[in-house]
Amino acid sequence: MDASTSPASTHVACPHCAALNRIPSARLGQDPSCGRCGQPLLDGHPVSLTDANFEQVVSRTELPVVVDLWAPWCGPCRSMAPAYEQAAQQLKGRALLVKVDTDANPRTAARFAVRSIPTLLKLQQGREVARVSGAMPAGEIVRWAGV
Repeated sequence: MDASTSPASTHVACPHCAALNRIPSARLGQDPSCGRCGQPLLDGHPVSLTDANFEQVVSRTELPVVVDLWAPWCGPCRSMAPAYEQAAQQLKGRALLVKVDTDANPRTAARFAVRSIPTLLKLQQGREVARVSGAMPAGEIVRWAGV
């Protein structure tokens, strides 16, 4: 999307307080903070979501949301964590990267019928548009996200 067709602003739901924030498109990559609670919205780090706030955040955020479904006991999940962190830095301002611990948040895992972890989902306003299972390096995560 070029500058002439990109929206003037983008809505991002705060994962900390659920406030909906309208961010000017030119500021998406500049570490915007929530207007209500002051917490960072798009600082280039993955955000942990729970069954309680997952739907509120992903369905109301207009940026693509990349979800890492993982568990603390999963070796491939733990080995992919640094790559996912690097991908979050590279996708800063273009996508919201979130993590969901499937053991602590079984409803979210069940909603997407997750059979193996790690599983990455790409969501557009709460709807799944792509899925891949297995650990990946940062560059592959960025390419797969396609944003």
